[in-house]
Amino acid sequence: MKFSDGDVHVGDWVVAVGNPFGLGGTVTAGIVSARGREIGAGPYDDFIQIDAAVNRGNSGGPTFNLNGEVIGVNTAIFSPSGGNVGIAFDIPAATAERIIQDLREHGSVTRGWLGVQIQSITPEIAASLKLQADTGALVAEPHDKSPAAAAGLQAGDAIVAVNGQAVKDPRDLAMKIAGFAPGTDVKVTYWRDGASHDVDVKLGKLPTTDQQASNEDDSGKQKAQPSSLDDFGLALGPSDNKSGVVITDVDPNGQAAERGLQPGDIILSVGEAKVTAPAEVEKKVADAKAGGQKAILLRVKSGDQTRYVALSFARA
Repeated sequence: MKFSDGDVHVGDWVVAVGNPFGLGGTVTAGIVSARGREIGAGPYDDFIQIDAAVNRGNSGGPTFNLNGEVIGVNTAIFSPSGGNVGIAFDIPAATAERIIQDLREHGSVTRGWLGVQIQSITPEIAASLKLQADTGALVAEPHDKSPAAAAGLQAGDAIVAVNGQAVKDPRDLAMKIAGFAPGTDVKVTYWRDGASHDVDVKLGKLPTTDQQASNEDDSGKQKAQPSSLDDFGLALGPSDNKSGVVITDVDPNGQAAERGLQPGDIILSVGEAKVTAPAEVEKKVADAKAGGQKAILLRVKSGDQTRYVALSFARA
């Protein structure tokens, strides 16, 4: 049995082999319906979708192309009823081959680890960063003592390439980094302060468990203070520890609500400047609007997660 080299195209004929419902070895035929499917299985989703009949018991069975090469491993189906409806998903052969090699050599799957919390770059975020395209992955927060932090990557950096290969989005970055072994040196290209920079990063090993700190905060109960962010549907108040500014109220019909902002979220910075009081947020927003910016970029902490939110002046 030979793995395919990854040359799989939508419309290619395939044959799926498995043991549906315990009946014994069964072969079904179909075509490749799509590639690169995300089904919510994890951060490394990259499934091949096929329409060959796959049912319970087929998982782990191979899917062959017409050359007798394995293009993928049957993994999941989409079915409201529990039976085949012509939508099945395979782990690509290249991924399966890497996993098998890791298990043989190390007894476990090892992936490279950059150590950043990332998010998508929207057109508004791209405009606020002065990026020409809304591609890449925005660093919301580098993890403490991570390879990214050691290399000097910071919150607000937009990672646009790895070893010269363009990064399309956060998922693409995760897949690229996961394809390297821990200890590998990679060149990360990122955008900061309106210019492109390169940095060499020695990848670490992906932690087996996520260490998440508890951050219970009742500062959302602070009294609201009027600010220029009322135009975005926000009211602000001071935080108890002077670290950031608390969102105390969100207009459900405003732009902020559309962007997912909620009472209790903490604005850590506006643009590249940290803020500790509502008046500082008001001034930064007013200065950005007066300077002709199309959007303002807020760094926001929601519970244990940190992310960037762009609010457009055109809609305020």
